[in-house]
Amino acid sequence: MKQVRVSRKGADRIRSGHLWIFASDVEDRGEAEGGEAVQVVDPRGQQLGVAHYSAASQIALRMLSRDAREPDRQFFRRRLARAIEHRRRVVRDSEAYRLVFSEGDLLPGLIVDRYGDYLVLQTLNQGMERAKPILTELLVELLGPRGILERNDAQVRQKEQLPLVVSALSGEVPERVWYTMHGLRFQADLVRGQKTGAYLDQRENYLAVREYARDKALDCFTATGGFALHLARQCESVEAVDTSELALELAEAARKENGLENVHFRKADVFELLSSYVIAGRRFSLIVLDPPAFARSRSGLDGAARGYKDINLRALKLLEPGGILVSCSCSQHVSEAMLLEIIAEAALDAGRTVRVLERRTQSRDHPILLTVPETHYLKCLILEVI
Repeated sequence: MKQVRVSRKGADRIRSGHLWIFASDVEDRGEAEGGEAVQVVDPRGQQLGVAHYSAASQIALRMLSRDAREPDRQFFRRRLARAIEHRRRVVRDSEAYRLVFSEGDLLPGLIVDRYGDYLVLQTLNQGMERAKPILTELLVELLGPRGILERNDAQVRQKEQLPLVVSALSGEVPERVWYTMHGLRFQADLVRGQKTGAYLDQRENYLAVREYARDKALDCFTATGGFALHLARQCESVEAVDTSELALELAEAARKENGLENVHFRKADVFELLSSYVIAGRRFSLIVLDPPAFARSRSGLDGAARGYKDINLRALKLLEPGGILVSCSCSQHVSEAMLLEIIAEAALDAGRTVRVLERRTQSRDHPILLTVPETHYLKCLILEVI
């Protein structure tokens, strides 16, 4: 393998357990080319391990192993097998879940989601893109899916100078598939749907929130109806809102498939809807706020904080005494502490007293690597108005 020498700062970062080295900390890339697995050494030439090198991204190196040996087919097979075994331990009663979670499974830049008999794969950096043929072969060998779709239309690939593409890598993959989760049937659009077809990171939170369901519930940013449909059998009625026509079409199909008559999906802007409901004096016993990421970068934190405060303030005004607020953030740059502070300010402005019932995060098929804080992105707070 070719060698890439990094600065002392970059070496210290790796020794602290992180998996990324930025381009500014690369002192000498030698003859390394984008997508290659390279040996990483410190300024004194001491081995730090093996990484995928990117010639385009600001994240120039993503560590694969502390071992100095070149990652071969058996290396990737072992890593995939460990990821699969982890899901066998932690996933219950669901045909859809994340099979490989990038850094969380020590496979930076690789995402694999399972929807029943089908897999959807994303290779988000130059190294995993180059390894894609081997990864596809191994997934077929280990799992025998009916089809594997590459859903490589994520904008982050542009930072790696990789093309945006959606195509079948193995077998035949239908555009839409049905899957069962916690006794409910859902539909995912693997070709055009959000993420790889559906949001899977709230899977365990659906069950946690269902424990508090009663009377009238409002599910904001419902997407394909995950929270709404899980709440339906415990509630008198559930209203669910989103702006995506495709997501609402999938949610409505799932509602009919499950024979649920007390769920109403509607297309609307959540901010405007909440304001109109406050004016109208509407009341709910449970409100879910699960918005898309408001902060894509640190520079957007101030605007994100205003957005989170706004929706939480309006939701708190709509909750009856004893009502439950489920407030989520998938913005990586918004910490749980920051979200709690924002909601506390919103509660004071709304004149409500709120206590925390549960502090939750992403489901266990999205494992959090302790030394890579970027793997902990989802915050889910369950609060009560008292």
